[in-house]
Amino acid sequence: MNQERKPRRRGKKQRFSDDPQAAREAQKYQSPIPSREFIMATLEHSGRLMTREALAEAFGLDTDEDLEALRRRLRAMERDGQLLRNRRGGYGLVDRMDMVRGRVIGHPDGFGFLVPDEGGDDLFLAPRQMRQVMNGDRVVARVTGIDQRGRREGAIIEVLERNTQRVVGRIYFEAGISFVVPDHKRLTQDIRIPPDADGGAHHGQFVSVEIVEQPNKRSGPVGRVVEVIGDHMAPGMEIDVAMRAHEVPHAWPAAVEDEIQGLSEKVSPAAKRNREDLRDLPLVTIDGADSRDFDDAVFCKRTPNGWKLIVAIADVSHYVKSGTALDREAHLRGNSVYFPERVIPMLPEILSNGLCSLNPKVDRLCMACEMTIDRDGKVTRSRFMEALMRSHARLTYDQVAAALVERDPKTRNRLKPLLESLEELYALYKALRKLRDRRGAIDFDTTETRIVFGPDRKIERIVPVQRNDAHKIIEECMIAANVCAARFLGRHKLPTLYRVHEGPQADRLVDLRAFLAELGLSLGGGDKPSAGDYARLLSKVQNRPDAHLIQTVMLRSLSQARYSPDNVGHFGLSHEHYLHFTSPIRRYPDLLVHRAIRYQLQAQAKRKKSGRQARIPPFAYSAADMTSLGEHCSVTERRADDATRDAIDWLKCEYMLDKVGEDYEGIVSSVTSFGIFVELKDIYVEGLVHITALRNDYYHFDPAGHRLRGERTGKVYRLGDQVRVTVARVNLDDRKIDFALPESEEDKRGQQDPGDRRGERKSGHKKRRRRRRR
Repeated sequence: MNQERKPRRRGKKQRFSDDPQAAREAQKYQSPIPSREFIMATLEHSGRLMTREALAEAFGLDTDEDLEALRRRLRAMERDGQLLRNRRGGYGLVDRMDMVRGRVIGHPDGFGFLVPDEGGDDLFLAPRQMRQVMNGDRVVARVTGIDQRGRREGAIIEVLERNTQRVVGRIYFEAGISFVVPDHKRLTQDIRIPPDADGGAHHGQFVSVEIVEQPNKRSGPVGRVVEVIGDHMAPGMEIDVAMRAHEVPHAWPAAVEDEIQGLSEKVSPAAKRNREDLRDLPLVTIDGADSRDFDDAVFCKRTPNGWKLIVAIADVSHYVKSGTALDREAHLRGNSVYFPERVIPMLPEILSNGLCSLNPKVDRLCMACEMTIDRDGKVTRSRFMEALMRSHARLTYDQVAAALVERDPKTRNRLKPLLESLEELYALYKALRKLRDRRGAIDFDTTETRIVFGPDRKIERIVPVQRNDAHKIIEECMIAANVCAARFLGRHKLPTLYRVHEGPQADRLVDLRAFLAELGLSLGGGDKPSAGDYARLLSKVQNRPDAHLIQTVMLRSLSQARYSPDNVGHFGLSHEHYLHFTSPIRRYPDLLVHRAIRYQLQAQAKRKKSGRQARIPPFAYSAADMTSLGEHCSVTERRADDATRDAIDWLKCEYMLDKVGEDYEGIVSSVTSFGIFVELKDIYVEGLVHITALRNDYYHFDPAGHRLRGERTGKVYRLGDQVRVTVARVNLDDRKIDFALPESEEDKRGQQDPGDRRGERKSGHKKRRRRRRR
């Protein structure tokens, strides 16, 4: 973390009686200077720009130490976008200079947008403005006017912070010039590589480049190759590229390696002390057949009024202490990243697959939640405990489903010692499921897929993942434990990270209602529909032929879940209190939750032992810390999603390379102003039918109706329509697949005229000419 200055001692303390933050500054620094707030108030009051010398004189700062501290503070305020300095050295308030500060988001077509820090409408940045910045840079810009589409247009005044230091891409050598074309779609500038900085890479290879000169108004970025990743089509290259392109940490620092040197896969006797012993309970793990880390185990038994459920979670917080190198790396990663047949773990393997994995027949430390649940599925009492457990079996979803749902005799006989607990678990699930339905939780029927590889890591097929009742048993048990953890920490007023999911935004709700009205449907709840309103509509349309279409539009009206210290509830699950407690091996927010629960349990134990006189240190995290951590963990979650999506898109493109010219049945999965996206049936590969490929008419986009309508023919392409397409082209570098509609007899009567074809050839010629210049 950058500090504005280091606290230093001096003989005489300077006081600033007019500074409302003087006490805070005096507590923070032994030689305080005016606070940021006081500097901004001074500039506001003066009504003009002031140089550093003028500010120093106004504050009565005259020692070298004070002047240096002021310089650092002003520079930090510049960096954070609070102040702007002109060429004459005058400082002014950004907010008073009609300036906008924010982060640049690049577009693959060369233009970009400035997303303001303070919220509001984005600022359009033309390609000539984007030449001096890269995606993610923080800048200050001024509004220059309104473009032809009614958007605010801006000009960049100053770059506050550079975001891109490393870039992954393919290196090319042409006419004595070497350059790297970034793999990231939002980085549109080629990076020049000096002759002595190519790292021995060969033409077309993937490389990692360090930016040594950032772009400016006159020249583009310059870099040097720091790693040759490998050849374009090498097996596994899609993951190596995705990891680096999205800056997913994948190598363990030396400090982490040093910390784990002394660990073994056996729990030490000292660690087992002062814990509740659950080793005799037949706790079991239930996971996928290919799972390698097991962070949750369950046990259930019948009681006179319902059930007792224990959800035991690996006690990661015992091994990963706050402030250690392990903790810093886990925080940096934020979560494990699951690529096809490869995992980039949040924790080293000795922990993720060893000490913190609830492997069968070995002692493991756990944080357990014991719940008393009535016959209606309602949790009437819960408690948390630091415990010691031993998993009695490692079961798979298919095994459990075969025993409980299909009643397979062989499987039931094999699981006979565990069958009583498993049967009660299934009975409890049915009660929890009924309560979920009464509560109004939303159940979207989405299809997850799995890639099956053959020799040399080539895709053999893409298959849907079938969810059975065993999946749902574990899901409901984990949700119940997560709710109990949220209530526990909320009751004790400890800062933590909640998993929040807000209801639909007003503009999306208007579009959804307009779409439903065309189908003769309506969504209840008025301006603030509940999850139950969504659930009731889904239930009403489930047997309609267009049910998939309606579900897709409803799903897209909702926001994305995120991590936040503010408990606003989980809309989709219809829970007022919800967080993530059950996966600390692979999610940093869960680890933070475990630390908070442990703090409270140990504080309670101290009070019980020593009474009110017990000295309880404050919890290590504040609400402000949790705000920052929530933002960071939400970003790392999206980073993981983007990286895995990139790798999967690459693999799907590679799979389709030899299928150009073949016809497939598909479903329109998205409709945009530039065409329709189609997902192929039974293959689960998506591609674009560009609007120019829809012949014989001019098509207009209806965003509320999710359709394109032909101006002359009235032909409609709508979300959820079934269409037949031809694979026209596959672009592996851009991860894009283009489809075309096969020519029918009607198409033949309306062939594209030669002028259009000349236009296509001309456009293609221009693209080739641009590539040669590049």
